[in-house]
Amino acid sequence: MSTTARVVEVVLPRRLGTGFRWLVASSWASNLGDGLALAAGPLLVASLSRDPLPVALAALAAWLPPLLFGLSAGVLSDRVDRRLVVLVVDVVRAVLLTGLATVVLTGAATVPVVLGALFLIATAEVFADNTASTLTPVLVARADLAIANARVQTGFVTVNQLAGPPLGAALFTAGAASPFAAQAGLCALAALFVGRLRLPPVAGGRPPATPWHDVLEGIRWTAHHPAVRVLVATIFIFNITFGAAWSVLVLYATQRLGLGSVGFGLVTTTGALGGIVGVLAYGWITRHVPLGDLMRIGLVVETLTHLALALVRSPWLALPVFFVFGAHAFVWGSTSITVRQRAVPHALQGRVGAVNTVGTFGGLAVGSGVGGVLAQHHGVTAPFWFAFVGSAVFVVLLWRSLRHVAHADEADEAPAVTP
Repeated sequence: MSTTARVVEVVLPRRLGTGFRWLVASSWASNLGDGLALAAGPLLVASLSRDPLPVALAALAAWLPPLLFGLSAGVLSDRVDRRLVVLVVDVVRAVLLTGLATVVLTGAATVPVVLGALFLIATAEVFADNTASTLTPVLVARADLAIANARVQTGFVTVNQLAGPPLGAALFTAGAASPFAAQAGLCALAALFVGRLRLPPVAGGRPPATPWHDVLEGIRWTAHHPAVRVLVATIFIFNITFGAAWSVLVLYATQRLGLGSVGFGLVTTTGALGGIVGVLAYGWITRHVPLGDLMRIGLVVETLTHLALALVRSPWLALPVFFVFGAHAFVWGSTSITVRQRAVPHALQGRVGAVNTVGTFGGLAVGSGVGGVLAQHHGVTAPFWFAFVGSAVFVVLLWRSLRHVAHADEADEAPAVTP
């Protein structure tokens, strides 16, 4: 076996299947493009306006579509060919990004035009991401879901969070249209990879119903499952505080910490490095820490993160905080999605995932609006103080409810494989 083949086997074991390898290739290509935009989008808006409110609205443009269209995306993914949904939406994203790059290149970009384009691109991404998340349980055996999700998340951390933002910031510095043109190409590549995917047959026979009935079915299932219900409620509440702080992160990095465009990319890169540590330690952590306790520790880490960033002025003090937060975010995200995928029936994966998406981005949308107003009237650290106080209150209120995450049958199936 060649060295390349051995590396592929270690990263993506053959038992996960060829289909999963194509899915991961598509996911990683798409995530690299999203990582470019993670830095380039806010930088583009900040180059057109120094007002904190438009910068926060750029975050809102990315976070509002899942709230508005998440449930519709869930219904669609549970009704039609999931592979086709991802393929078509990736092509649509490539077209939209090409249009945005053209507008920027010709000098016709304005704040409303850019915000509108970012909103449309994020809307398309809702349908792609929600549907793609339902494919892993179809392609991979239940016992391998933990390692499969860890591999998907590893790609997210390395290319979306680690490689993408500094590359996006560097491309933006070289030419404002460059990162969006590159993202368009990566979306087209992701569509090509997912086009190679062949899904195994799954049981059907669900009687036809109205879309509204489908939506309500997903909401009811989530509301009646203790662990999934608690996870959705927790991510919604904590994303209000997180969204408030992170919506002005580009201003915090450039103004409070004194970092330039490339330095802003360094902030997200540092968080990604923490995520890699989370990747390496994930198996050990989940073998030794009960899921309920793991979630509680994560909430405390997030609360203290906001306090530390509200206090520090030096990037050398702030960067270690972003590092720790990155590790926390990976562990939380991987555990949450594995618990959900193991608990949810195949026919409901799209809709229950959509309920989680609405909770995730609903909190971010509310938080970004709050963060923009606070920063505009009280300075760039005000959203971080709000996030600290709000998170501390929520930790107390949610502390006992997190015991549901460690429900006996799910705790027995908790990830115990070292990624």
